[in-house]
Amino acid sequence: MNEPLITAEHVSLILAKRTILTDISLSVKPREIVTLIGPNGAGKTSLLRVLLGLCQPTKGAIHRKTGLTIGYMPQKLSLDATLPIKVHHFLRLAGSFSDAAIMTVLTTVQAPQLQDRSLYHLSAGEMQRVLLARAILRQPELLVLDEPAQGVDVNGQLELYRLLVELRDKLSCAILMVSHDLHLVMAATDTVICLNHHVCCHGHPDLIRHDPAYLALFGQHMQAVLAFYTHHHDHKHDE
Repeated sequence: MNEPLITAEHVSLILAKRTILTDISLSVKPREIVTLIGPNGAGKTSLLRVLLGLCQPTKGAIHRKTGLTIGYMPQKLSLDATLPIKVHHFLRLAGSFSDAAIMTVLTTVQAPQLQDRSLYHLSAGEMQRVLLARAILRQPELLVLDEPAQGVDVNGQLELYRLLVELRDKLSCAILMVSHDLHLVMAATDTVICLNHHVCCHGHPDLIRHDPAYLALFGQHMQAVLAFYTHHHDHKHDE
């Protein structure tokens, strides 16, 4: 029952002679919510790509549960403004899904009113809900989200993170996400992984709050409205 859905074992990644990831080991279990944090350029999106099989690691191995179904929500979507497309048409591009299935996922993400709207007229929060609806169309066992609340205001972020917990419970799926808004997602996260090319610290949020690496990241910023931060350690990373 608690066998991991996906596991990384001692994964390293070198691209164009640059070390992106070093000796990364992690796992995501059923119904677990795991949040990756770290500074810009820390390798978070690269790690997601390796886990998704979009990029092969230089060293190490990725193990996925046999038949694992994954839903992926990218950080952003680039659209050609010359190509008008409505939400329900966009969702149909994800596969052979019925109108009923599309309405079901839009209702699940609390956005059924968007089905006939143009993608180009959506707010940032509405677009994120549409991308989330697309990610859950296949009823995934693992939902992978890259900065799901990017560009959304604080109230919208809180609503989105509450929705993610509801989705985990409704779909019985695990969630792996990258987020800079840890002060908002702490209550919903089972495991935090602090990444800066390697795993600096990891564990339950209540324990991570007291970890020196976490405090170096967030100690001066916990009262801030948004979690802008710099990353400090008592060691250097290879370039």
